[in-house]
Amino acid sequence: MSKTLFFNAKVYVEKGCFAQAVYQEDGWIKAVGTNEEVKAFAAPDAEVVDCEGKTLIPGFNDSHMHILQFGEVLNEPYIKGCRSVEEMVEICKKFAAEHPDMVKNGMHGQGWNQDLFDKDKVRLPNRYDLDEISTVYPIMLERVCAHTCVLNSKALELLGIDRNTPVDVFPGGTVEKDENGEPTGYMTENALYEVRHVVPDPDAEGIQKKVLSAMKYASLHGLTSVQSNDLGQRTAITDEHFQLYKDLYEQGIAPLRFRHQVCCLLEEDLDAFLEGEFANRASYKKYNGWLTLGPLKMFKDGSLGACTALMRKPYLNDPRQKNLGIDSLEPDLQNCLVQKAASHGLQSVTHVIGDAAVEETVKAYEKVLADGKNVLRNTLIHAQITDTPLLEYIRKTDSIIAYQPAFINSDWSVVAPRVGDAMTSTSYAMKQALDLGIHTSYGTDCPVEDCNPFKNIYCAVNRKDLKGNPAGGWLSHQCVSVEDAIDCYTVESAYQEFAESFKGRIKPGYYADLEILDTDIFTCEPMAIKDIMPELVMVGGKIVVRDKVLLL
Repeated sequence: MSKTLFFNAKVYVEKGCFAQAVYQEDGWIKAVGTNEEVKAFAAPDAEVVDCEGKTLIPGFNDSHMHILQFGEVLNEPYIKGCRSVEEMVEICKKFAAEHPDMVKNGMHGQGWNQDLFDKDKVRLPNRYDLDEISTVYPIMLERVCAHTCVLNSKALELLGIDRNTPVDVFPGGTVEKDENGEPTGYMTENALYEVRHVVPDPDAEGIQKKVLSAMKYASLHGLTSVQSNDLGQRTAITDEHFQLYKDLYEQGIAPLRFRHQVCCLLEEDLDAFLEGEFANRASYKKYNGWLTLGPLKMFKDGSLGACTALMRKPYLNDPRQKNLGIDSLEPDLQNCLVQKAASHGLQSVTHVIGDAAVEETVKAYEKVLADGKNVLRNTLIHAQITDTPLLEYIRKTDSIIAYQPAFINSDWSVVAPRVGDAMTSTSYAMKQALDLGIHTSYGTDCPVEDCNPFKNIYCAVNRKDLKGNPAGGWLSHQCVSVEDAIDCYTVESAYQEFAESFKGRIKPGYYADLEILDTDIFTCEPMAIKDIMPELVMVGGKIVVRDKVLLL
């Protein structure tokens, strides 16, 4: 049985309330109070940690990310932040030369963003760019949002995609073509899921390696829990794939808690999940809250950067006339999936970015309310583009919003040109949502953004990118307090997974998931928040990071 006494600390209990000491026993917090009170309560054989006046807070819980996909990024050519297509191509060439065994069957990469290209270099990549890397093996490079991608000619050949292939051959997605009718290699939305297999997936050992590498990074940066959509979107919903995650916990090598968000794009996919893993959900009790089975995950639309988010009014800066984005989940199917999930007591969470996607999804959620209450805690993931009436509709239906403040880092300069100043002023509305009483959790959608929670909180508090722009903060009326940001990242993320009564606070009866910071997040210069690191991280009474070193 583990027993730990933390004393001489600045312990964040809740807004406006701090303590000095914490005692945990066997993974549960038993006492919180003054040094004298907690020392008197603690067992004499407990390990004693002198926090030397440092800040101790609950462990962070990323409410939506893709940990397997992040593991892939850590083991692929790193193209995030490229300033041009040409730079991206050179990075991929170098990776291929240095890791020939890793690309012999194909190359996959993700993270490019044309909005970050140099002004004279802004354009979408195409098949011919990727052909400069190789025409021998298939290549797929995804945009940072994971809603569009580009393929090389070899990939198109293997997929049988040519000038005779209809643009809309994949429902809810597109195969883009040039003025001569030839595929450009650029694909959008649901088409990505249909062609992802052109680059072979890693074997079971490779998947576990990638998941574990991503978990270790997350732990070092202060995450103690993640709610992650890995299965169904790119990796099949199979017993074997679920078992890969179970093995990590049965071996005791996973450093954080993990909750599955399972993607089902079709009714038959949901039926298979309901009749398979979900029907056996009671078996997860043996993992004691370290590994849990979570909600149905759906995609309603695309991304703002790719102009595929579903909008009520056309994009202002898109050359395609009257472009409203892409409806990846037509209303009848969406209602069917949400209602079938609800009939089984299964929570639904849905990717929604455009205001039309938000509105249609709230309508679907409203149909399954119980006496006006969102008892299933159905959630809107992202909910970026909103106006005040839409936010009030979200509040009326008791829907949860899972925000990603870190999106501000990349998006602040591109929103107004796409949707206009009026809509921009009520979008990414993290403060307004809190003021309305909407339950809001925080995450990063990693690898779209870094899963480092301190960068995320920095963006929520300052409303600036990581370089400090814009000077006065973007939509500064939407800045939140440090306390609110921490609560959204801890107890509110726990609320999203029905765990707020025992997770996300430093209080007796809660999980001993906590961390000691190298800087006081409550008093430091707000611009310095992004540079904070945890010195010690504990999950379930087990110290997984000490002196900024991973112990597992």
